[in-house]
Amino acid sequence: MGYRFNIEKLINNIQKVIVGKELTIRLMIIALLSGGHVLIEDMPGVGKTTLVKSLARSLNCSFRRIQFTPDLLPSDITGVSVFNQKTNEFEFKKGPVFSQIVLADEINRTSPKTQSSLLEVMEEGHVTVDGNTYPVEEPFMVLATQNPVEYEGTYPLPESQLDRFMMKISMGYPDHWEEKAIIKRFIEHEVLKELTPIMTKEELLEIKRSVRYVYIDDSIMTYIVNIVQRTRDNRYVYLGASPRASLMLARGAQANAIVNDRNYVIPDDVKMLAVPVLSHRLVIKPEYRLKGMSNEEFIKGILNEVNVPVVRDYA
Repeated sequence: MGYRFNIEKLINNIQKVIVGKELTIRLMIIALLSGGHVLIEDMPGVGKTTLVKSLARSLNCSFRRIQFTPDLLPSDITGVSVFNQKTNEFEFKKGPVFSQIVLADEINRTSPKTQSSLLEVMEEGHVTVDGNTYPVEEPFMVLATQNPVEYEGTYPLPESQLDRFMMKISMGYPDHWEEKAIIKRFIEHEVLKELTPIMTKEELLEIKRSVRYVYIDDSIMTYIVNIVQRTRDNRYVYLGASPRASLMLARGAQANAIVNDRNYVIPDDVKMLAVPVLSHRLVIKPEYRLKGMSNEEFIKGILNEVNVPVVRDYA
């Protein structure tokens, strides 16, 4: 395949800023290569925004940050048509969503109406304003951060919005030695400012195109569908994963194969991504949630139940 070296360079570059979160970084890159979007949910101050900035600085792509607040309007994100008195015509002024890497910071601090303004561009890759359609430039990725919904001043994301995100990941608190390393690194250096791009837009697009040509056996497709359908036909679940989830899981498995320098998918690719791809798309029934059942543990239970296919080596 020949892409692993560049991908590892990208991961290592981000790790110059982010300490001890290699799996989180890998998941974010897998989503990028799959053409997906990522929701990062965690406590304040654990490095969510810094993670996204590190990715943007490591790629030679345009980057905009949108700070979501209760008074933010949809037009503040997508743009607005303004009348030009010189030409006597309306001109479209593009909003910050017209960037290649978009950070939707604290997305659940704004109203559902404003949150939903991202639905079209995340799914279709273009924005429609006043009947006119404007495409965004490839590669395009939305990385949204949010605080846990229990925090004051937050609005839960609608299910339709959650389903647009390929993955939901979290940072988690660092351990003792990682936190000490963070302090030392940020005191001694301006690590974000010192970060330089190590992958061009053209190189990234080439890798993204190659993901679609990774072989995925019919037995692996059956495995994916069995997992996703098990989330629907279950007494614990009020709302299961959609067919979009099956597609995202398959694309993510292809991208993970590329990251591991393979041109074919194996069951471990699916297992690795099942929790981040599926868990945020489920609604567990209240009576089982009160008993302590989490979405993540539910998906792990399904993985233990569904038969794993045996596939040969296609190298």
